[in-house]
Amino acid sequence: MVEVRRFEAHSDAARDEFVRGSASASVFHLSGWRRAVERVFGHDARDLIAWRENKIVGVLPLFSCSSPFGKRHLISTPYGVYGGPVGTDREVEKALADAAVAMAKADGVGRLELRCFQDPGLALEPSSLYATFIQPLPPTAEEVWTRMPKRARAEVRKAIEKHSLVLTQGDWYLDDLFEMFHHSKKGLGSPGLPKKWFQALTQELGDAAVIHLARTPEKPIAATMSFLFRDTIYFYYVGTILDANKNFNATNYLVTRLQEWAVERGYKHFDLGRSRVDSGPYEFKKNQGFEPTPLHYRYALVKSATLPTFNPSNPKTEKFRNTWSKLPTWVTKPMSSALMRYLP
Repeated sequence: MVEVRRFEAHSDAARDEFVRGSASASVFHLSGWRRAVERVFGHDARDLIAWRENKIVGVLPLFSCSSPFGKRHLISTPYGVYGGPVGTDREVEKALADAAVAMAKADGVGRLELRCFQDPGLALEPSSLYATFIQPLPPTAEEVWTRMPKRARAEVRKAIEKHSLVLTQGDWYLDDLFEMFHHSKKGLGSPGLPKKWFQALTQELGDAAVIHLARTPEKPIAATMSFLFRDTIYFYYVGTILDANKNFNATNYLVTRLQEWAVERGYKHFDLGRSRVDSGPYEFKKNQGFEPTPLHYRYALVKSATLPTFNPSNPKTEKFRNTWSKLPTWVTKPMSSALMRYLP
């Protein structure tokens, strides 16, 4: 028998032990991610835990999130690219998904959104909008270079030899990350994340959240927050100064140096993150030598008639993005903190 219950905070340690031992789980399934989302954005945590004979056998991180127009949705996992049910077997994962669908109907939400990495085998609405990019790391840092495409390798070598870029690590670069991340998102016409979100992640995830800074001898030009989970490093949040990629090949440099950093510390996989299929970032990652893996997001439509469409692939968002990119920073920073609550 599988029993599905709402999470209880006193079970967080046992829950995280299960998550770290589950091959299909991610950093976004950890209780620390839940606490950070609760603290910063105020979403209502509805995580579900599956039990067999008083032993945790499955986890489904889940949040009730508000939309700008008052409608609520159940999402697994907000601000994360992976989610969905993870369990010891398909029976457990189906029990978790069924419980989430029942909760969505009982709550009268717009939709249930499960950001599954693999096909969950569930009779829910599919989406093929996103792919992720993960590849095994080589045994040595030198092999990071030899397996890179020739052009990408030349760009990184130019960043090092011509611009003298160096990589440093430390939580004290959080302010740099926040400023450059906001600048990058603004340039793309999107709100950034509040500083307290990055602070909450470093506090809740501890050593599993690492910040790196790339700089020339004169100034910082790029920063990233990565996550460490089991044998994988997630290259997740990236911010740059204006024209950092055009003038310094900053992101190419970070991707290469972070792979070297991970190899030297014994990590086995590099997760370059999610991108919309056929977008600019999607093509950039392919040009770095990474192959796309389709993501199997699944939806249960309760009161919503269609799948979510508010993303840069929708031409209807172009006017908003163009306007946002032209607003002054003193306007976009405080507005970003408010808007990101509705863009989980």
